[in-house]
Parts: sequence; structure tokens; C-alpha cells
Amino acid sequence: MRPEILLRILMAPTNDEHIIEANGRSRIVIRQGKVVEVGDPIIHDCPLARRFAYPIPDMKKESIKANIEHRIKAFGMCTPDREVIDTREFVGFGASEILSFGLKAGLIDCVVLACDGAGTVVITKPELVQGIGGRMSGLVSTCPYPAVMERIEKNGGIVLDKEHASMDALAGVALAVERGFRKIAVTVALPGDAEAIRRSHPATFIFGVHVTGLSPREAETLVGASDLVTSCASKTIRDAVAKKALVQAGIAIPIFAMTKPGKEIIIEKIRLGNEPVLIKPTALPSLSGQQPEPLV
Repeated sequence: MRPEILLRILMAPTNDEHIIEANGRSRIVIRQGKVVEVGDPIIHDCPLARRFAYPIPDMKKESIKANIEHRIKAFGMCTPDREVIDTREFVGFGASEILSFGLKAGLIDCVVLACDGAGTVVITKPELVQGIGGRMSGLVSTCPYPAVMERIEKNGGIVLDKEHASMDALAGVALAVERGFRKIAVTVALPGDAEAIRRSHPATFIFGVHVTGLSPREAETLVGASDLVTSCASKTIRDAVAKKALVQAGIAIPIFAMTKPGKEIIIEKIRLGNEPVLIKPTALPSLSGQQPEPLV
């Protein structure tokens, strides 16, 4: 196990605690199914958050807490009752929606991602990817719930670390390789992890996520190592993709394809979908007037 991951485990709390960064990168602490801490968000408005199932009309602590409490109540987020299966698309080109589609289309054969209550997992079913990732955002640390891990395994998933529920994207990809998968996709929030995965397992399909607040250097690193990257409220990502992105999906909080495999999965999702789509050659990024505020 890499030293930085071991340090994360040693420093993690031993009690029932989860830390997520969500809704403007507010640091949120959940203990025993209760929101006990909500940090200040670093943005004050997000067009996507206003369209959530439980909308956030303003980036205030009270609204953020209410949204997280709704997630806990609605599907058991950060509790042993956590639901892990879903088939609904919440956004047309979200990370879980794209990766779920990739599994259905046979473009990838497993997805490595993080789940509250389980840590890093390897998933082969589209409904499990959507159930885990569709309503989860910015998981920083979690604790192990045997009941959640059992649900994941019953649906064909593989849990990396049942004892600690550790989060290690590189180790998750290595586990997928060990289990015989070849067309592996992974969601990555840390630019260093993306770089390490590209170096160790160059054929991996890397999706850069949770990018708000990245420094210019971090954004360049993540963009350079990723096949797809979301933009969140990141100015540095929008700057880093300029003149490099091959395809952009969305104009408010866009997804950028940085490689031919990334472009292929976006185009194939459009080809097989039923939604009307505008296709127009243009310089990227091409952004609407409705961006998160401020971009950071």
C-alpha cells in the first residue's frame, strides 16, 4: 500500500464518520447518519445545484445541510442502509451516467470508483455505477459498513479494502487488472493519482472529477492524464482544456473529452440517445452565461 494511502488510513477517525466535499466544495462531516459539520462553500451559486432533486437555491450552510440530510433520508447516504442500485439519469452527461453507458455499450468492462461505506470498489453493472455515483459527490473519507459492502458484492462488485474502506484509485485499477479486466475506467479526483494510473496502467480510461479549487498546475496535470474531465466550478480546468479538448458536452458545467477514447464514448452516447443535440465546430471551451459563481 502506498505511504500516502496508509497515512490517510492511520489519520482517519475510527468511529462512524464520513467526510465529503459537496455543493460548492463545502466540507461536510456526517456521523451516525447525522450532519454534524458544514463548512463554508467556496462558491455562492451553481446552476446544477438549483436543479438537484432537493434543490439548493443558494450556497448557504443551511441549504447545503438540508440537501445532505435529504440524501441521507432518500437513499441512506453515509449510513448502513445505503442504496447502491439506480437506473435513473440525473444529468445527461454526468460521470456516472457516461460510465454506466460505457458499460452498457461495451466500451468499458468495469468501473473503479469510491462508495461511502465501502471505499474503492470495482463495478461491472451499469445500475450499480449509477446507484453509487449518481448522487454521491466528493467523498474524502469513509468508514466500513459490512451491509453496504454485501449489497455491492451481491450485485457483482468487488471491494478493495473491507477492513478500512480505504480509497485508493491506483490500487483499485491494479485489482481490476488482477481480476482479468482489460477495458477499465476509473474516476479520479487527485491529479497525482491520475498521473500515477496513466504511468502504471496506460490503457486505463480516466475520468477526472471533483475539480473545483484545483491550482493551475494541478488542473494541467489532471487534464493531461485524463480521457474525460468534468469542469465543476473550476476556472483552471476551463483554462487548461483550451485548444486541447476534442469534444465538449454541456455549456454550463461541461464535460471535456481530451482523448479519442473520451471523444468516442461521448459521441456514442449521443448516437444511441433520443435527446436532440446541437453539433457545431467551434473553439473550446464554449460556455453559456450560466456558470457557477465564482469560478475558482
